[in-house]
Amino acid sequence: MEITLYSRGAAREVTGSRHFLKVNGETIQIDCGAFQGRRKETEDKNRAHFQDAGSVSAMVLTHGHYDHSGLIPLLVKKGFDGNIYSTPATRDIASLIMMDSARIQARDREYLSKQAAKRGEKFSWEPLFTENDVVQAVHRFVTASYRRPFPVLSGVTCEFYDAGHILGSALAVFDVKNGDRPTRIVFSGDLGRKNKPIIRDPQPVPAPDYLVLESTYGDRLHENSGGAMDKLAAIVNAAVDRGGKIIIPAFAVERTQELVYYFHLLVDQHRIPDIPIYVDSPMATNATTIFQVHPECYDEEIHQAFLKHHKNPFGFNSLRYVMSVQESKELNKLREPAVIISADGMCEAGRILHHLANNIQDPRNTILIVGYMAEHTLGRRIKDGAPEVRILGSQYQVRARVEELSVFSAHADYREMGDYLKSLDLSRLKEIFLVHGEGEALFKFRTYLLDMGVPAVRIVEPGERYVLRS
Repeated sequence: MEITLYSRGAAREVTGSRHFLKVNGETIQIDCGAFQGRRKETEDKNRAHFQDAGSVSAMVLTHGHYDHSGLIPLLVKKGFDGNIYSTPATRDIASLIMMDSARIQARDREYLSKQAAKRGEKFSWEPLFTENDVVQAVHRFVTASYRRPFPVLSGVTCEFYDAGHILGSALAVFDVKNGDRPTRIVFSGDLGRKNKPIIRDPQPVPAPDYLVLESTYGDRLHENSGGAMDKLAAIVNAAVDRGGKIIIPAFAVERTQELVYYFHLLVDQHRIPDIPIYVDSPMATNATTIFQVHPECYDEEIHQAFLKHHKNPFGFNSLRYVMSVQESKELNKLREPAVIISADGMCEAGRILHHLANNIQDPRNTILIVGYMAEHTLGRRIKDGAPEVRILGSQYQVRARVEELSVFSAHADYREMGDYLKSLDLSRLKEIFLVHGEGEALFKFRTYLLDMGVPAVRIVEPGERYVLRS
């Protein structure tokens, strides 16, 4: 029995997760995410390495985030015709995200084509995939609930355990038949944190032989989650006292719903003024509907706080969901304090760009960072304190206050990941492979794990193949 591991994305980088297991000549792909970063690099990386898509026998999707699911339609378009296994909530979220991406690409093509025509230039760029490609991809999904093993290939089974990262997220546990005892390989996907609202804590997996582990925050610790509401209330109240707005770039899935949940509690408890709170993202609005139809993913806290009292955790009087472009533009005319939550989470596309352009130069306002910002993104430049940034082709002075609440991160930090590992039976563990991390985070996390007593830790190199021994 020969088992080989390799990666074509999220190796020495955070976005674009694409990992592979080759078992006796057949290939299983784990995630098929889109890369996010500099425009030219993004274009090149997202189109690369699909020439052998038809040779992939099956795919397992750990969760629906764009950097894990965003290129699935391209995989199918290029010849993949196997099953795509995920949890039911992940299928629904991925379908929403993939379709949104197809529509954005179609609009981009139309706009860029018109601009080229005005300049008398030839235009040849084509989207990675279309809405029809998304439909074809969704047809390939086969769903499985947590703790329900299913066959992937002959001699290979998989079982999902709740990763506690976003709705439906999973650790994928592969058992490869190999004599009396199977070889067990665990892919973490993105590992979540304990005591987060809405979803459950990460579930311990059975004893692994190998673990492919994310390392996004391999060199950082988050703030204590116990004070999350206090800090959020303080930032909102300070901005209101200045007469300003709070602009929050947030991922449409999980982060937006988590923020809505917290704001609901703060309003109920009269800890912030009764100011309008806008969710300006059609995808976030649609994602919230998906949350509402998957209560099987909720933790006990949300059941106790809302569902048993017949309240909607994602709707209250101060909250307004904005769908149309015209409604979104009207928000730029606001002169009174308000909270605007808008996508994209890394500030690379979407309505958040217009809200930043209209508000970033006003010192009364606050830009609140609540998630990870990848290298070379606008969000990262704002987070790192750039005095001036380029938005939609124009330069803007950053005069608004920039605040960060890492307590909202959906990724475990290095200590939380270490604590999770300590909850597992590691008696069989041979090696941990680190993916989904950048620079120092990878090296520091490797050292931390070795100091913990992990027998071997390797940083995965793009394209390099690793033989997993029984």
